[in-house]
Amino acid sequence: MEFKISDKMRNMKPSIIREILKQMSDPTLISFAGGNPAADSFPAEDIARFSDELLRQDPVAALQYSVSEGVPSVREAVRAFANRRERVAKENDGVLITSGSQQILDFAAKCLCNEGDVVAVENPAFLGAFNAFRSSGARLAGVPMEDDGVNLAALEAVFAAPEKPRFFYCIPNFQNPTGKTMSLAKRRAVYALAVRYGVPVLEDDPYGELRIAGEPVPSIKSMDTEGAVIYAGSFSKILCPGMRLAYCVCDKKLMAAFVVAKQCSDVHTNVWAQRVCEAMLTRTDMDAHIREIRKIYAAKAALMMEQLDEKCPQVRYTRPEGGMFIWGTLPEGADMPAFVRECLARKLALVPGNAFMVDEEAPCGSFRMNFSTPTPENIVKGVSVMAGVLAAQGL
Repeated sequence: MEFKISDKMRNMKPSIIREILKQMSDPTLISFAGGNPAADSFPAEDIARFSDELLRQDPVAALQYSVSEGVPSVREAVRAFANRRERVAKENDGVLITSGSQQILDFAAKCLCNEGDVVAVENPAFLGAFNAFRSSGARLAGVPMEDDGVNLAALEAVFAAPEKPRFFYCIPNFQNPTGKTMSLAKRRAVYALAVRYGVPVLEDDPYGELRIAGEPVPSIKSMDTEGAVIYAGSFSKILCPGMRLAYCVCDKKLMAAFVVAKQCSDVHTNVWAQRVCEAMLTRTDMDAHIREIRKIYAAKAALMMEQLDEKCPQVRYTRPEGGMFIWGTLPEGADMPAFVRECLARKLALVPGNAFMVDEEAPCGSFRMNFSTPTPENIVKGVSVMAGVLAAQGL
């Protein structure tokens, strides 16, 4: 049978990262390409213990349907977790438990965008967000990045344009792909612009708990007194991604629309995962667990940067204060796609930087490296591969 794919999906491209990960069945391939958490960061024993206890003592609580918003006691535990250092969720905010933070991005576009509407995005940014917004018919207006976050003059120009964006998407902490952190001054300015122009901010914060250097910076949501910020938090990076568990904090009026979108999508998030997460939040020392994850990532990031300094001094790169990624830039005039292709031919997977750009055809000399997934041994080997390719290409 011939299937006629909808206009919305026909021109959508598969994630280049997901396509690269399909090659991971090759045991000789070293991947700096994915965004997977370190496998040794998973609290597997606690998850097994709480899961066994739940299924033995109260199986119906895990196996029956539940409400679309999320199990009420889970929402309360998540609210307390989100608010333990700053006021993320306020009195007028609702908390929605979602099937990964990708679902929050999808709901934002579904609930706020009509076909052809504009969404402002950091450029470069998370390509999964681009796909989510485009799948709802949105057009993307890219706003360039500076070392301390988005370019404010460019952002205001987009906000002031005749076709005002429906919202602005950003990752203030350890941005994907650049690893940059938005400064406190810029967060305040972004919020002020959002309120002035009536453009909501979608603050995606999957990496915020993974700080390995510097001091924490308040979230934009913590500054929100007008209900202008939609906050997306994730448990994928601090528990495990396989549970597909995240949470959205936003004004209750908008939350009502998100709940309807949830009912149209998957009815509710996996109840077993919610219950296990609740036990992790209320019966373990999550902050101690997160500190251990930070130690793992701090060591890996330091090793990758040390290797880059030693073996690839011609590559400029960000020195991230957290997260999972380092953004490398080749010398001016270098052929980045050819560099990435040759690295892959030598069994090292990188992600070309243009994959994260609103216009993938625009010139780009940068590429993304992930330090959370590879072993220390493979970090050393992988950077050596990069050095060999740079030498072979006369860079």
